[in-house]
Amino acid sequence: MPVLLNDYLPLVIFIALSAIISGALLVAPFLLAFKAPDAEKLSAYECGFNAFDDARMKFDVRFYLVSLLFIIFDLEVAFLFPWAVAFRKIGVFGFWSMMVFLGVLTVGFIYEWKKGALEWD
Repeated sequence: MPVLLNDYLPLVIFIALSAIISGALLVAPFLLAFKAPDAEKLSAYECGFNAFDDARMKFDVRFYLVSLLFIIFDLEVAFLFPWAVAFRKIGVFGFWSMMVFLGVLTVGFIYEWKKGALEWD
């Protein structure tokens, strides 16, 4: 039993420490935050438009371009990390398949850049 306890003691300490830190981070805003809400802070806000306008109004295309840009970089990070971890094992085929993937993402990024999604007036 002591050997088993010695094996799992670092894990128990890690879980306890993470629970304490996360609990402190959850409670701290309620204790330290400035509490003076006004009408502007309490109003609903979504997608840059007032919440009580017509539901059939046109959205600016930049919102869609920014979401596309987020998907591009999210996919890049999601696939590059495991690729980098297994880089030695995947060989030449894995290298060139990732280069094709990055090329497709680069084309998407250039499209976003040309459409002006990175420039907010």
